[in-house]
Amino acid sequence: MIKSILVVDDSETARMFIRRCLEVIGFNEAEFHEAGDGQAALSILENTPTDLVVTDLTMPIMGGEELLSSIKSNSNLKNSLVLVVTSAGNKARENALLENGALAVISKPFAPAALYTVLQPHMG
Repeated sequence: MIKSILVVDDSETARMFIRRCLEVIGFNEAEFHEAGDGQAALSILENTPTDLVVTDLTMPIMGGEELLSSIKSNSNLKNSLVLVVTSAGNKARENALLENGALAVISKPFAPAALYTVLQPHMG
């Protein structure tokens, strides 16, 4: 069951949109946290139990790909679900992200239904 969600994107507008989509599909009771890059996200993850990380790929300081690797290689964090949202539609990169432990890769722009399809099995 997903109770705590971290939204990671360098765009505040994108973070707001993602959070709103998650609330619309049923996560309105979840505790939300936000970060503007992967490094800031890791700082939050070290101190805050998080069930789901929704991350963009292209960000300053640390991008989503490196964040995913850091989460999946950390024994305390590796069980967190990581959903990647990106405007870079590249099938090879998408496959690599899935092989490295991403729950799914969703292309921007997306509708709430796309998130629901991926997250519904984890909604409890």
